[in-house]
Amino acid sequence: MTAVSLMSVAGMTRAEIGPPEKPDLKLGFIKLTDMAPLAIAWEQGFFMDEGLFVELEAQANWKVLLDRVITGELDGAHMLAGQPLGATIGYGTQANIITAFSMDLNGNGITVSDKVWETMKDQIPSEHGKPVHPISAKALKPVVEASKARGERFRMGMVFPVSTHNYELRYWLAAGGLNPGYYAPQRGDTSGTLQADVYLSVTPPPQMPATMEAGTIQGYCVGEPWNQQAVFKGIGVPVITDYEIWPNNPEKVFGVTEQWAQKNPNTHLHLLRALIRAAHWLDENNNANRQEAVEILSRPSYVGADAEVIANSMTGTFEYEKGDVREVPDFNVFFRYHATYPYPSDAIWYLTQMRRWGQIPDAKPDDWYMKTAARVYRGDIYAKAAQSLIDDGLMSPEDFPDFSQENFVRPGQGKLIDGVTFTPRQPNAYIDRFDIGLKGTQTP
Repeated sequence: MTAVSLMSVAGMTRAEIGPPEKPDLKLGFIKLTDMAPLAIAWEQGFFMDEGLFVELEAQANWKVLLDRVITGELDGAHMLAGQPLGATIGYGTQANIITAFSMDLNGNGITVSDKVWETMKDQIPSEHGKPVHPISAKALKPVVEASKARGERFRMGMVFPVSTHNYELRYWLAAGGLNPGYYAPQRGDTSGTLQADVYLSVTPPPQMPATMEAGTIQGYCVGEPWNQQAVFKGIGVPVITDYEIWPNNPEKVFGVTEQWAQKNPNTHLHLLRALIRAAHWLDENNNANRQEAVEILSRPSYVGADAEVIANSMTGTFEYEKGDVREVPDFNVFFRYHATYPYPSDAIWYLTQMRRWGQIPDAKPDDWYMKTAARVYRGDIYAKAAQSLIDDGLMSPEDFPDFSQENFVRPGQGKLIDGVTFTPRQPNAYIDRFDIGLKGTQTP
C-alpha cells in the first residue's frame, strides 16, 4: 500500500472468510440516530447470519466509549469520525485505532436558544414569511458582540474535541467571521478557547437540550434527535444542518483497535458484512424502511427518544423554527453515495481541521496527512468484506466503489458553505486558504 492510495483488491481470488475468531462481542454506542446500522444489524439478524453473538451497550459519553475500546472492555464501537485519527496521532489518549466502515453522512444540526434566535432573526432575509437558508453565522455576530459588551462569554456546546460537531460548528462560526478559539496542547491548554469570540465546551448529546434550557450554553451542535428535541420542547431553533455546511460530509465510523483487528481478522470482516447489509437496508427502496427503523431506534435500549422526534429527521424532513418543516431527503444517509466506504479524503479533512485549530500544534508535510489517512481509514479491509458480499450474491458490484481504482476522494460532495475548495491532495494549501485559523508554521 502506497502513502497516497489504499490497497486494491482487483484480481483478489474468491476465498471464503473463515469462522470468526471471537464470535461473542460487546459493541458500544452513544444514543444518537446514527448508531442505526448497529441496531439494524442486530434486529434484522445480520449479526447472527455472520455467526456473531453481539451485545450492544450504550455508553455515557465519547471519552468513556473510546477508553473502553482501548482497554478491550468493548470489542468495537460507533465512533466520531475524528476519534480514530485523534487517538492515533496522540491527541488525548494515544492508541492505534482504525476504521474500515463509515456509518453515515450528514445528520447534525446547530441549534440556538429561542432568546438568541429572536435576535438573530432580524439579521436573516426571509422569503414567503420564512427565513432563507442556509443561515450564515454573520447573523449571530450581533448577539455575540452584545454578550461581549456586557462582559459575558457567549457559550455553545459540542460533543467532543475531535468530533465532527466541533469542527462543523467552528467551520460555520469562522465562515461568518467569528473566531471559535484555538487549542495549544504544546502549552498544556486543551480548552480550545484561546482568542475565542465564541466559547465552545463539551456536553454529552442527550444533555444538550437541558443544558441550553438551564442557560449554561446558548446553543450547540449535535446529532439527532437532540436538535429536534429542542424544537419539540419549545426551547430552541436549529439554524443550520451540516448538510448545508458541507453536503454529504462524513459523520460517524465504526472503530476498533489496530491490535484487535490484527488478532481477529475474520471476526472483523464478518462484522463489516453485517454492518454493510444494515446500512443498505436503511437506505434501500428510497428509504422505505425508515419508519420501521424509527420504531426500533425509539426503544430505550437504543436512542430512547420519542418516535415522533426521531422521525422528524430520519424520514426525509427537518424542522427548523416550530412549524417550519422542510424536505431534506439526504439529512441522514447510511448507504447511498457509497456512504459506508472509508475514503482517505474524509480523514484528511478532519486532520486539516485539527491543524487549523491547533490540536496539531506543528506544521506537517502533505505526505504526513496521506500516510496517516491510509493507516487509519482502512478501505482495503472494507473492500474484502464488500467483495465477499458480492461473491455470495448478497449485493452487487454497483453497490460499491470500483475496487480496482484508487478511491481516494469521496465523490458527490457539494461545496462547503464558505466557498473554500477542499483539496485533499494538497492539505496545507487548503489550510492556508482560510481567513480565520492557523496557517503555515503558526502555533497558538
